[in-house]
Amino acid sequence: MVLASIFSPSLIKVDLESEDKNEVFEELVEVFVANNPHVSRLDLLDAIRAREDKQSTGIMRGIAIPHGQLDSISGVKGVIGISRNGIEYDSLDREPVHLVFMLFSSCSSCSFHLGVLHRVATLLKDPAFFPSMLEQRSSEGVYSTICKYEDVLLSAFV
Repeated sequence: MVLASIFSPSLIKVDLESEDKNEVFEELVEVFVANNPHVSRLDLLDAIRAREDKQSTGIMRGIAIPHGQLDSISGVKGVIGISRNGIEYDSLDREPVHLVFMLFSSCSSCSFHLGVLHRVATLLKDPAFFPSMLEQRSSEGVYSTICKYEDVLLSAFV
């Protein structure tokens, strides 16, 4: 399972405290760096902000998928955040964001990066996925939900 290998409970933060997009970038990058201390916090923030400057990654219906590329990352890695109150994100639909999938990849992992974005987008198409994620009160619960839905997704293609 691809997403289950990218995210782990230690890379999931429920109950984000951030109120806006820049705060959530800082908050989730801190979680990421705590698990990947060899990666520069500033480089991560620069990569996310450079991508965000092109167009908002707040896609719709309370979901954002900020992502960036940098050479200090091998493959694709990520962190997830859930906000109960919603984050002012300048989303395409102007709605607050409640679920954030933040992804980082190396510049040489472009096709894998796109594949991961596609897989996340496919899970988000399931109308039950988003509410199931928001119901979770622990990082382990969020991780289990991802595994469950990714398993269903994989079985649909077998």
